[in-house]
Amino acid sequence: MKNNMSNIIAIAGKGGTGKTTLAALIIRALKEKGAGSILAIDADPNSNLGELLGAKSASTIVEIIDCISKNPGQIPAGMTKDRYVDMKVQESLSEEDGFDLLSMGRPEGPGCYCFINNLLRGLIEKLIKNYDYIVIDNEAGMEHLSRRILGRIETLFIISDASTIGIRSAARISALADELNIKISERFLILNKSKGNTGSLEDEIKKTGLDLKTTLPMNAEIENMAIVNKPVFEVGGANPLLEGVKKIVTAKEK
Repeated sequence: MKNNMSNIIAIAGKGGTGKTTLAALIIRALKEKGAGSILAIDADPNSNLGELLGAKSASTIVEIIDCISKNPGQIPAGMTKDRYVDMKVQESLSEEDGFDLLSMGRPEGPGCYCFINNLLRGLIEKLIKNYDYIVIDNEAGMEHLSRRILGRIETLFIISDASTIGIRSAARISALADELNIKISERFLILNKSKGNTGSLEDEIKKTGLDLKTTLPMNAEIENMAIVNKPVFEVGGANPLLEGVKKIVTAKEK
């Protein structure tokens, strides 16, 4: 039975681990299972999630807020700043087949972003109430989460490649998550891009204190897809990496 709260899934990992690809595959798997309404949030400043999902490009939330802050004269008479920002953000939401996409962006330049943070927090809190699943692609530093844009996460997946360096990086990301004062119900390590036996990494994995959710194989089809800029929806249904992600999604169903 579904509860009345959105299921927030956050994905984090250092560059090169396949983090954004796995986020996109999770969104595809949720869509194909008919799990419910989905909001994809691209919180990585590199903003590649939309490309992997084949989504239309749109302005980021931070771009919208910065533009309005620098040019307040564009706000129509009789409309509050908060209401105008809310309207423009709704317009920037990419409505795709089976999911919506929102790109956060990163504030640039010096100064205090208290207003932006508070506005982002309010916008996200309102938006997530309209969806069954929220899937957030974060950078390793989890910049937007570090600003406490979200107060809770049901599941945090930390992605590592099959290397000692990758696993130690995952441990640092997990430690950072502890510092953010965000309620995280559960967190897991996903070992990605495995080429075979990973037994030599068991000790490093234990040191992280993370439960290993699954190990996913290196996949030539996925690697080639990224090179030619094809969306994950063109990946063959029998692809072993996609099948592995579908098993994760099945376990996450409400």
